[in-house]
Amino acid sequence: MNILILGSGGREHALAWAVLQNPKCDRLIVAPGNAGIAEIAECAELDILDGAALADWACEESVDIVIVGPEAPLAAGVADALTEAGIAVFGPSAAAARLEASKAFTKEICAAVGAPTAAYARFDALAPALAHVADHPLPVVVKADGLAAGKGVTVAETRDEAKAALRALFAEPGAEVVIEAFLAGEEASFFCLVDGETVLPLGSAQDHKRIGEGDTGPNTGGMGAYSPAPVMTAEVERRALDEIVRPTMAEMVRRGTPFRGVLFVGLMIEDGAPALVEYNVRFGDPECQCLMMRLGGQALDLMLACAEGRLAEARVNWADDHAVCVVMAARGYPGPYAKGGEIGGLDALPRDSRRMAFHAGTALRDGRVVATGGRVLGLTARGATLAEARDAAYAMADAVDWPDGIMRRDIGWRALGR
Repeated sequence: MNILILGSGGREHALAWAVLQNPKCDRLIVAPGNAGIAEIAECAELDILDGAALADWACEESVDIVIVGPEAPLAAGVADALTEAGIAVFGPSAAAARLEASKAFTKEICAAVGAPTAAYARFDALAPALAHVADHPLPVVVKADGLAAGKGVTVAETRDEAKAALRALFAEPGAEVVIEAFLAGEEASFFCLVDGETVLPLGSAQDHKRIGEGDTGPNTGGMGAYSPAPVMTAEVERRALDEIVRPTMAEMVRRGTPFRGVLFVGLMIEDGAPALVEYNVRFGDPECQCLMMRLGGQALDLMLACAEGRLAEARVNWADDHAVCVVMAARGYPGPYAKGGEIGGLDALPRDSRRMAFHAGTALRDGRVVATGGRVLGLTARGATLAEARDAAYAMADAVDWPDGIMRRDIGWRALGR
């Protein structure tokens, strides 16, 4: 098969790495890719938001399936254009992608099916939003209503913090904001493949969003993750499927916008009861790195079954192990950070079925790997235990020679503390 993956981050590097483990893959192209992806696949300079141009290119190159990594192409309707051109695509239509592109839409769906989630209000102007938080119970959650690359959320402990978050969001033209009640509990990422109403649970992970150890400081796109998530017990998974995921998917079908792809179900779990924090319509990053490390080549078979509407016959075969991803970011992230610093020591790192350095914000310049983004590397390892996987991931991180790099030293702390 000829396979095209869209995206340029650590998630897409992990997807490419897993796809290449499958003998069905003859040719792998990633657009636009990064320095790490370029070592294992062809990279193509394509506009991944232009569905018509992508469809034409995919037809010319005899692409059999397109795997869409990030959310922006999905919201832009890339999957619709590819489907119309007769090309199999792993990723939902623009209408179904509203589950991520509009938090207000997701709240509407939850209300229609009675799915547990936080109470909310939506605003398109600053003044009424400020008035709303003036007497809202604290903490309060302020979210950008549209796509925010995992960073448009502030959990405000004070009213001043909430007001500052609102002013920052409404500084953007046309901004829309959702203000939510705070959900207490432990957060987990639950992933399901869906091809309409058939739902196949894929696995769980926990992400570390905040920049500082002990989960302190501002939110980021994710500073590390581990899989599986111990808080996702069999009973919690059953309730999440029965009370949240399956009703949502049935409602999407009823509305004529069936979902097809991977559904990232962000949950808050308290006393064994899951509530929906948010939906995303793609794999999380860095959770994807952990999942792909544990799934390997079967990931392609599962994505093919999803894209072709054959999920009812698919099965997920998990090894009884754990994976940890430690993100190395540029100093200053998630605020202003320097770019262009050389990253050394990468050639000496292990590259096998149990340890990989997945690239995110990197590029090749004059034969040197340099940092070009905020989150730059995802050092990922499997182990028989979570502690073993963590130690292996940190051993790789410590071997990287990058003076401008920062990382958290406590990835997995919550589960390890158990």
